Amino acid sequence: MEKIRSSRNRTTELNDMDRTLYAPNLRTASQPLCPEEITDRTYNGNLFDILNFFPAESVDLMIIDPPYNLSKDFGGNKFTARSDDAYSAYLESWFPGIVRLLKKNASLYICGDWKCTAALYTVVNKYLTVRNRITWQREKGRGAVSNWKNSCEDIWFATAGSDYYFNADAVKQKKRVIAPYRENGVPKDWEETDCGKFRLTCASNFWDDITVPYWSMNENTDHPTQKPEKLIAKLILASSKPGALVFDPFLGSGTTSVTAKKLGRKYCGIEMNTEYCLLAEKRLARAGSDTSIQGYTDGVFWERNTGYEQRK
Repeated sequence: MEKIRSSRNRTTELNDMDRTLYAPNLRTASQPLCPEEITDRTYNGNLFDILNFFPAESVDLMIIDPPYNLSKDFGGNKFTARSDDAYSAYLESWFPGIVRLLKKNASLYICGDWKCTAALYTVVNKYLTVRNRITWQREKGRGAVSNWKNSCEDIWFATAGSDYYFNADAVKQKKRVIAPYRENGVPKDWEETDCGKFRLTCASNFWDDITVPYWSMNENTDHPTQKPEKLIAKLILASSKPGALVFDPFLGSGTTSVTAKKLGRKYCGIEMNTEYCLLAEKRLARAGSDTSIQGYTDGVFWERNTGYEQRK
């Protein structure tokens, strides 16, 4: 049934015209592909069926948001929660295959929650060098009366080798200065703006400035576990150069590809759900004329709910 939405709802949806328009853009694979064939493409298919056709050592940055160890319906494709050992076996069934795609100097990020993060670390560390764990505050989350509210998720950062790209300057954050300090009457390490006093700080591995997409943002879709463009932008800017190929084997509704395009990178993704692939293509088309990313302005990431950031 078609959803009835508020007139102010900006969620990206598909209509029959969109499906006709974007369906020819989708790709599938039945024989080995060359790097040019995966550049700026959305592949519609089961990862297990088409992954082996993708070229080895072709990816500069991989961002993975696999099903967590939870029962979840992804547009009719259902993932069922399982034992810890069974979930680890699930990861092992595809992770070595995607490692084959990484260049020798590539980086990889993989998302998870508290329940599956240990399994993610164990499997990733078996094949790559784990460098860090990012914890980001989702802000959303159900309240609980007999447990702690679950409002954070993890992202493991790993590299294929010791020679990898990382640009800390590209992911600095603009933070409010609570106690501004002056030296000889001059602001020290902060600046005055129309919206207040701010300091540019290096990013840590705890992120509390992320807003999960919701109905009034046009990046929002009906995908049940969609990640924010701002979150993905940090990973892309820190770990890839302009023009690099960013690959997502669980593309969903396209956030990784869309953000990569907005930031001047090449992209490729695999997604088994056709509707999600079409949503990705619709968002990619829009990204050709609108490169804005909520919370990222003037080359820096702004704290959540700051006045300047909200006006953008």
